[in-house]
Amino acid sequence: MLTVDIIPCLSDNYSYVISDTSKKLVGVIDPSEFTAVEKFISKKYNKLDFIFNTHHHFDHIGGNQLLKAKYGSKIVGSKIDQNKIPGIEILLNDSDNFKFGNTVFKIIFVPGHTEGHICFYSEKDKMIFTGDTLFSLGCGRIFEGTCSQMFASINKIKNLPKETKIFCGHEYTKKNLKFCLKIDKNNKFLKQKETWVNSRLSKNLPTIPATLEDELRTNIFLRCDNDDVKNAIKLNSAPEKVIFKKLRNLKDDF
Repeated sequence: MLTVDIIPCLSDNYSYVISDTSKKLVGVIDPSEFTAVEKFISKKYNKLDFIFNTHHHFDHIGGNQLLKAKYGSKIVGSKIDQNKIPGIEILLNDSDNFKFGNTVFKIIFVPGHTEGHICFYSEKDKMIFTGDTLFSLGCGRIFEGTCSQMFASINKIKNLPKETKIFCGHEYTKKNLKFCLKIDKNNKFLKQKETWVNSRLSKNLPTIPATLEDELRTNIFLRCDNDDVKNAIKLNSAPEKVIFKKLRNLKDDF
């Protein structure tokens, strides 16, 4: 069985400590910083076998080297990032499988935010770690890739089973919600989500994970085929890729 603990880091990052209880393996996804992650691991496990990185940005790898030095962990990431992630040892390509105890992570290559961005997807455990590609109610900015790449990347995630839980890299849900409501203002699911998000955050609780089923109802970047979304940006006859690009540009200026 795979367990996941959410570790808040920096101002709005999430790192995820994962454990396979049957094989007694411990890993961390995107350790933004050493202190917060190490404090949790030393108290609960006092070991760390693997460090998983979705991409090379410092707010996702900032704790790598100190954690590796303390625990002898192996760093796992995209082959494309082999010269950008210090200490990386295990290099992964699109569609590779990485076995973590009884969990098999399928590697999904999702360029756009960065050139080598990957997701770690477990079909068995019905969860995906999306880094900065897909957020709850949003998607990542495009830095190294293209808009077409990002559109294709989030559609890979969109086509996964609806019960898939999405563990993303940041607590951006409330900011993203405001933008979604501006565009998709008649969406009843968004209005219900607003109440839930505000309730969670008022208690200092994360809004993550989100389910893909919920995102398909509420995340406008996954709803580029929706007539209300198209009409709101006055592109009601445009193809989905054009809708996505317009939405991404609008969000950049929001």
